[in-house]
This record gives sequence, C-alpha cells and structure tokens, in this order.
Amino acid sequence: MTERTADEQCADGRDPDPEIGRIALRIQSARTKGDLGTILAHEIQTYSIFDLQIIGGRLNAEIEQLPSPYREAVAPHFREQLFGKHHRLLAMHHSGAFDRLTNPIPERERFDAFCTMIPAGTLRWDDTGERNPYFRNPKNRLFYYLIAAFTMFVLEEPGHPVGMPFPGGFKVEQRGTEYYCLIRDKEKEVFYSICNFCPALQNEENAPRR
Repeated sequence: MTERTADEQCADGRDPDPEIGRIALRIQSARTKGDLGTILAHEIQTYSIFDLQIIGGRLNAEIEQLPSPYREAVAPHFREQLFGKHHRLLAMHHSGAFDRLTNPIPERERFDAFCTMIPAGTLRWDDTGERNPYFRNPKNRLFYYLIAAFTMFVLEEPGHPVGMPFPGGFKVEQRGTEYYCLIRDKEKEVFYSICNFCPALQNEENAPRR
C-alpha cells in the first residue's frame, strides 16, 4: 500500500474489508491475461441479481444528477462501462476464451499498483452525502474495480469507453491502435481513480476533434 493510500485510509476512519484484501491479492496473483480474466469472472459471479440491481440503481441515480443534455449523451457510455463489460467478461469466460489468452498482463507495475489500491479504494466515495447503506457497500465499489481490471488489463481498453463524452465536448478517442483521453492525467491526486491506471494516453489538444 502506498503512503498516500494509507493517508486516505486513515482520513476515512475505517479499515478495508479483509475479504476484499484477499480478493485483491488473488487478482494480483494472475500472471497472464487469461488467468486474470478467469479470476475476475469467478469474483463477478458471486454478485447476485439483487447486488446487480443495487449497483444499477446507484448508477442510474448518479446519471440523473447530471444536467441535460449531457445526461442523455453520457448515459449509454456509463452503462456500457459497467454492464456492457460485465456481459462481455462472462461471455468470454463461458466460451473458454480465457484459456487461449496466454500472453502476460501488460504494464505489470501499473497492474500491481492498481491491485494495491483496491482495498482502500473501496472505502472512498465521491458523494459523501449518500446515505443509502446498500449504495455505499464496499462490495459494490469492488464491482467497479473488477470490471475496470477486465477492461484495462485483459482487453487493454480505456476504463471509460471510446466515444464517452466529457463536459466541454471532449471524448475518449481511438486513433489506430492507441487511445486518447483528455482527463487521463488529471486525477493523479485522486488515488482511487481508475484514470491513474488507464492505458489511454493523455490528449493535450485544447479543442474537441471534429
């Protein structure tokens, strides 16, 4: 655990769930992309229909707080980020695709740092006023990280889907085999943000591409 993570953990006043710590270690034990996909699929399958309904409800509540017309533009991308990738993870698992992914996990140092972040990251929320105990369950935050691990380290895609818009007109872009994002390097002070571990490159352009 990094020093900053420990500081954030103390500020929150709680210790990470030991089981989430064990899950993070199991994820970190993966050596190939196929190993990682299999471990993630196993963990994802522990979520019940009720759990998924709660996670979807929280996502919908966050979307509803956004101003229109940005809300309508970004909503399908948020749903793809979580539930589109959830479906793809399980489809690959059931088809045996992970048995054929024998190449090493990319960016091992970045992957290890991601896994180290997970236990304390599950205690951090952007909406400190949220009082629904089901919404603020660390296990539900873990779901977000499990899907992000699949997206960024198995698929090697950005944590936020290609085409996802940000305020100001910018979008996550794909140019050939590379991905670009305006906010890739903008959240370094937020230790639990998936942006810090994303394979996308920083987009330094000052205007949206046409």
